[in-house]
Amino acid sequence: MPVIEGTARLKSARGEYDFAVDGGAISTITLRCDSNDSLGGAIPNGAVIEGGYIEVDTILASGGAATVAVQAEAAGDIQAAAAFNGAPWSTTGRKSVVPAFTGATTVKTTAARNIQIAIAGAALTGGKFRAVLFFR
Repeated sequence: MPVIEGTARLKSARGEYDFAVDGGAISTITLRCDSNDSLGGAIPNGAVIEGGYIEVDTILASGGAATVAVQAEAAGDIQAAAAFNGAPWSTTGRKSVVPAFTGATTVKTTAARNIQIAIAGAALTGGKFRAVLFFR
């Protein structure tokens, strides 16, 4: 008979990027956490990120060839670097992330981590989105 764990409920971490608040310089930016997030935006050490989504409210803008990646444990592990004017950044709405609720795509943290974005190539000049990750 399988063992059923009753305490391993799925938890979430949420972070928001807003050009008006965070700017858009070439850099790595820790996303601001949702005030309702009891973990303060941090994903604990040893957590397994199983899935999530990015919700674009305002498409990203740049005067150059900016790329944006979303990461938790390592570079681009949530969303690989992609041009600001291509998927997933060029249209509004919810977008899939790399961890897709399969064993092969999960991400395991080796320390407490925050959701971050890495802006490269050129600065951003606009945009707003949230990243939501589900983990155990």
